[in-house]
Amino acid sequence: MIQSSKKWKIQKPDESFVGQLRKELNITSLTAKILASRVKTIEEAKNIFYMDDRHLHNPFLLAGMKEAVERIELALDRGEKILIYGDYDADGITSTTIMLNVLLDLGADVEYEIPNRFTHGYGPHEELFRKAHENGIQLIITVDNGISGIEPIRLAKELGMDVIVTDHHEPGDELPPADVIVHPRIPEGHYPFGELAGVGVAFKLAHALYGEEPDHLYEYAAIGTIADLVPLTGENRYIAKKGIEQIRKSNSPWVKALCEASGVKQQEIDEEIIGFYFGPRLNAIGRLGDAKPGVEFLMSGDLEFALQGAKLLNQKNNERKEYVASITEEAIGMIENDPRIGNSLVLVVAKEGWHAGVIGIVASRLVEKYYKPAIVFSIDPETGLAKGSGRSIEGFHLYNELAKNRDILPHFGGHPMAAGMTLSREHIDELRERLHRQASQCLTEELLTPKLYIDVPVDLGEVSVEAIEEVQSLKPFGIGFEKPLFAIQQVSVRSMRKIGANEDHIKMELENEYGILDAVGFNKGFLYNEITYGVKISIAGDLQINEWQGRKKPQFFILDVQTSEWQLFDYRGKANVPNLLNNIPMESSFVAFRKETLQYFGEFLPSIQLIEDEMYGSLSPFLVLLDLPKRVQEMEKLIETARPKRIYAVFYTPNSLFFNGMPTRKHFVHYYTLIKSRPFINLNEHLRHLSKHLGLNAEAIKFMTKVFFELGFVTIENGLIKVNQFAEKRSLTEAASYQLRKQQIELEQQFLYSTYSELKQWFNERIKEFSYS
Repeated sequence: MIQSSKKWKIQKPDESFVGQLRKELNITSLTAKILASRVKTIEEAKNIFYMDDRHLHNPFLLAGMKEAVERIELALDRGEKILIYGDYDADGITSTTIMLNVLLDLGADVEYEIPNRFTHGYGPHEELFRKAHENGIQLIITVDNGISGIEPIRLAKELGMDVIVTDHHEPGDELPPADVIVHPRIPEGHYPFGELAGVGVAFKLAHALYGEEPDHLYEYAAIGTIADLVPLTGENRYIAKKGIEQIRKSNSPWVKALCEASGVKQQEIDEEIIGFYFGPRLNAIGRLGDAKPGVEFLMSGDLEFALQGAKLLNQKNNERKEYVASITEEAIGMIENDPRIGNSLVLVVAKEGWHAGVIGIVASRLVEKYYKPAIVFSIDPETGLAKGSGRSIEGFHLYNELAKNRDILPHFGGHPMAAGMTLSREHIDELRERLHRQASQCLTEELLTPKLYIDVPVDLGEVSVEAIEEVQSLKPFGIGFEKPLFAIQQVSVRSMRKIGANEDHIKMELENEYGILDAVGFNKGFLYNEITYGVKISIAGDLQINEWQGRKKPQFFILDVQTSEWQLFDYRGKANVPNLLNNIPMESSFVAFRKETLQYFGEFLPSIQLIEDEMYGSLSPFLVLLDLPKRVQEMEKLIETARPKRIYAVFYTPNSLFFNGMPTRKHFVHYYTLIKSRPFINLNEHLRHLSKHLGLNAEAIKFMTKVFFELGFVTIENGLIKVNQFAEKRSLTEAASYQLRKQQIELEQQFLYSTYSELKQWFNERIKEFSYS
């Protein structure tokens, strides 16, 4: 058995709808299953499969767009100084870049400002607005922020500056007193697509100002949209898709420099490369300090300057990784070593000096590891204030639960799955205790079990290069249109081997009656010791195309593996058994039937359970059978008690009797006749001679002597064997040693020298029998 740490939720697509999709769109069953899990109508499926500019809405459908364009054009006519006020993440940086491009193209007197995360915090800041006024700014345009900047915008108006807010964040009950607000959800429902990123709103404003679709700005819009994790549906999907196409053929110096810094090929750029390579680098610059170099990098027209900018982004990203790794390690240490923290249903950790720019990432890491809501605080030793960032799980609405603690939590904001907050350091422990009590009221064991949502069950017969290429035409995948997770169920392992310099990875061939498929598991080399041939497994992961020397083959990338079948691992007759035991999970029950086995294995096993008189302690479902019992009934009783999911058969037998066998009746008669013909025999002195004369080894002669003695046929005194002239006639089988040897040979034949299939069949029959009893 291989038990996944996550509960698999495999969606069953409606077969009739899958059939309709295949017929109407002329697509493979693989693509049809993906679409069937995402949409409800054929028309919706067509909108995804045939994405075109019909998904791009007229920018003037946005409330306030007409007024915003008129005010900007007035500023252009008057030669007014304009300030673009951005944000320090990838969405904000790309939004700023788009507005800079369009306004410079239109001949504006324009500059930009991005607040520092640590000095100014998020959004409009009074100090920066006063500075803008002193510098002669007459019009401020916010991008990716501003909807919550009520007081700073009020100040800007009092100072005589006009303000246009372009934003996409959730508005509060009160809107800022800006001259114009351009927001896809203000007023609610006025615009056909309300999920634009900040860069999407900036792109729409650029579109309106140019009077035509600004193709050259799609590359910035795609990066901000993907990096900000907004739903990749509707207009966002079109922006991302077209932006990726533009980036692949772009001559922009920053694209080439970022590819070089990230180690990726430009023609292979997709949403994953943007999300995992480009976005984090742009985010890192603002997480650790001033984000302005990010804008300068995207605006660079010189390759040498761009390469230097990419080098800086790389450096900041590496610093960010080091901070995250260090803080995560410290946080895990706190959780593992402090029961107050580790036993809480909401993990709350805090320390002075932790970098506040990365604590949100650390919180995400903790949720991934422990699958509990997590909040990470960085404490300022001078002010005593703790700045925190939290991430949650399904079933625990983080914003609402924090709201119940307003008396000790003066500043917080966010949504169900993520939040930021500030509180006094002396209230950290109290917040943890309160959140634990709140979580105990809503988080059930089911909710605390991580889920693996699989939307595409696949048969091996459906997998082909052509089918996978068709699936890839559905890109980009992201929030709201997630990358499909495939499951292939009940397949056998045809072959497997560890790969990689340290054998950390595994490569397999999977097969069933429908075909054969290569599979690779990165950092899953441990599966080699957990999977046995012949067992049916189910795997979850991703289907990709492996191209080597011009030949394409389907390949499955393994995310998770499970099987409900019990497994037999055959360690019989293996050399260097102690080393092999390192591959067995230490939570297994190591079982011995004989005391002498304890001496052999005791040096390198922490605990061995000796089975005596059918007395059993607590047994793991992973059962390691170190030796053989004296009677088969002992083994059967153990299997009935343990109900094992895995059996590791070691069967250490230092003195095997199977190949020596049982001396025949003729051997016994010949030996007895020889003893009877002499007054006595000194066994120690004549053992070699007897062995040669009888054609038996010394062990067999000693055994026959013991049988004769137990039956009373001979007496033994001081090593001298004499025939008992008055012995009664008895059968050899009456001797206990004869019966024991017979049983031992049969046990060895059954367990030690049977084939793998025969041994598995024996255990399988008992496991099935005891499962139904």
